Parts: sequence; C-alpha cells; structure tokens
Amino acid sequence: MRKMKDSRIEWIGLIPEDWEISKINAVYKERNTKVTDKDYVPLSVTKQGVLPQLETAAKTDNGDNRKLILIGDFVINSRSDRRGSCGISEYNGSCSLINIVLQPRHNMCNRFYNYVFHSEPFADEFYRWGSGIVDDLWSTKWNDMKKIYIPFPAHETQSRIADFLDDKCGKIDRYIEKQRQIIEKMKAYKQSVITEAVTKGLDPTVPMKDSGVEWIGMIPAHWKIYRFGIIASIKSNLVRPQDYPNLLQVSSENIEKNSGKLLKCKTVKEAGIISANHLFFKGQILYSKIRPALNKAVIAPFDGLCSADIYPITTVENIKYILYVILSCPFLEQVKTVTANRVKMPKINQNELSNILIAFPAKNDQAKIAEFLDKKCFDIDKAISKKQNIIDKMIDYKKSLIYEAVTGKVEV
Repeated sequence: MRKMKDSRIEWIGLIPEDWEISKINAVYKERNTKVTDKDYVPLSVTKQGVLPQLETAAKTDNGDNRKLILIGDFVINSRSDRRGSCGISEYNGSCSLINIVLQPRHNMCNRFYNYVFHSEPFADEFYRWGSGIVDDLWSTKWNDMKKIYIPFPAHETQSRIADFLDDKCGKIDRYIEKQRQIIEKMKAYKQSVITEAVTKGLDPTVPMKDSGVEWIGMIPAHWKIYRFGIIASIKSNLVRPQDYPNLLQVSSENIEKNSGKLLKCKTVKEAGIISANHLFFKGQILYSKIRPALNKAVIAPFDGLCSADIYPITTVENIKYILYVILSCPFLEQVKTVTANRVKMPKINQNELSNILIAFPAKNDQAKIAEFLDKKCFDIDKAISKKQNIIDKMIDYKKSLIYEAVTGKVEV
C-alpha cells in the first residue's frame, strides 16, 4: 500500500507521498481576448461541456463583447448557479464574459485537470473563493481562482489517471444512459396507458364510434365529446402575498413535467414573493400555462398561492379523471397545436384551454378509470423510481471515483 501525506489543503486531504500540490496559475494561464460572435461562433459552457450554442438559447445583446475560446482551452462558468458547467473545448469560438477561459501550460495533462475541476470538493472550493450579493449571483474571478491549490502528480501519472477515468466514467455514463432510456420508455408507456383509458375506456367489448376529433379517434359509443371549458373552469382569486406569508407558494417550476406530481415548495415568505398571486384550494388542479408542451399539471394537496403563470382549475366532475385527461396524448397534442407558433415562451390562454376537446364518460366510468389509472401509474412510477435510484447511486459512485482518483486516494 502506497504511503500518503497530508496535503495541508482541506479540499484535497491526503495525497500520495510522491505527489505535489500547485496553484492553478502554474498549470493554466488566462485567455482574456475579447472577440465578437460575428467572427467567432458562440459557444455555451454547460454541465455537458463546451458546446455550440443552440438557436433557442438565451442570448445577450452584447455580441461584440465576448471571450475567445480556442480548441483545447478549459472553460468554467464563474457563477455559483452554473455549478459544474465547465469542460475542455473541442471548438474555436466565443463565450460570454461570465466564463473563465484557461489556456493549458506545458507539462500537464488537460484531461486530468478536467476531472479535477469536475470533482464536487473542487466545486465547493472554487465557489468558496467567490464573492457576490446573493447566492445566485455569487461568482469566482480568475484573480481568486488562480490562487486555489490543486493536486500536481507527475505528468505520466496525470495521463494514466485520465485514461483510467475516461474508461471507467465512459462505462458508467453508458450504463446510466441505458437506464435513462428505459425510464423514458416507461414514461411513454405510462402516457399510452393513460391515453388508452381516457379515450377508449376499460371495457374492450363496448360498441365504438368515431369521435370526429383527429387526436382522439374512436371512443365508446355512449361517451360524448366536450370542450374542456364545459366541464372545468378557471377560478382566479388574486390576493396580496403579504397577507399569506406562511402558505406554500407554487410556480410552474414546482410541478414535474408530464407526471402530475408536485415538487418541493417554499412558503410565500421563504420564496420572497411580493407580486400578486392567486389563492388556490386543496383539490383544485394547478395547470401551468407557460410552455404548456411540458404538460405540467397537479391536483393541489393543500391550500396555497400560485403565480400568475398557473391556472387554478375547478370541476364538479371526478378531479383525478380530469387530471389524467390533461396528462393524455390527445390533450397535449391539441395544446401543442394551438401554441405551435409561439417559439420563445409559448403560453396557452384561457380561451384556447377552454376549447380543447376531450372524450367524456359518465361519472361512474370516470371513477372506475381514475381508480384503474391510480394503480397502474403507481406501479409504473414505482418501477421508474427503482431505476432512478440506480442512476443516483451510479452518479454518486462516479463522483466518488473521480475525487478518489485525482487526489491519489485510489491507486491507478
């Protein structure tokens, strides 16, 4: 077993006895050349690395004030709300000024330090050296970053560790991707089960008829087609958030897409909400009108406040059945059609939502379908959760492996 020594740097901890430590500016120098995106294609610094900027990406008006990136440069986003956004560039291009562009010096392995900078303890250290007014705007500048100590083994060792991690992390990433593909298939299956139940019912022997609606197709002969606004209504109740500081506040970000699930929420006071919000009540459906193709809808489990981007929906029909209708493919495809031309931030207005056509059975059938889907969706969600737990464990293992390898705690 190799001998270890104290690096005297908290985030690094013990390192092999023959390793050294070094400040970042001994390994990289800053590239701070200002360019325009007319001469150098815009690149984005993401958690997946440095990539060509998407056409739909948010762009600044200051395209003439960007930083030059050359192939092989390491680029890291200085802001704490972009934690983990960094990587080695495979492109010549330009990036926004919030990024730090680093040119590798000689006698170092860029791939090794790519792993160093992707380790969680380094990210903690990186932002510890930052400054700012609030957490979301906290950033670390090059003048501080260059003083951070990092592991500095022999060049041959750096290359060997990088090769090891390329191999191991590649296998982990491929395994994770396969699990994610399985999850996506499960989600698609869940939506198909929902769609089948809310358009065809549960009895395959009943007579069918043409609904006259392209996305719905055949429906049971005793079912009807209604506009959504006939069986559900939007109930707006504008209030002052200051009067309800302890109620939970829901925005579209708190609703999981295409699942009917609510994510963790903050109280009005914790969220710092000061503009007008709608008061909603337990049992109403909360439907996000912004980017409706994400299909964010949930039955409210409590009384609370919601942002103006959410419609609180009330119905005298079976509330769970109505939620499943909203989560079905025919409903979603109609929503996509009416908002198709709104590219930047599509929204569906109240009139458009009211005119969505749905297949509608009697109340006793609604209850049976809702009960059936509750069980089926629970089983599918349980299977998805198991797969997600596997992914989470593999991600944690990968993080641990990277840190242990780049600090020499695991022998490669």
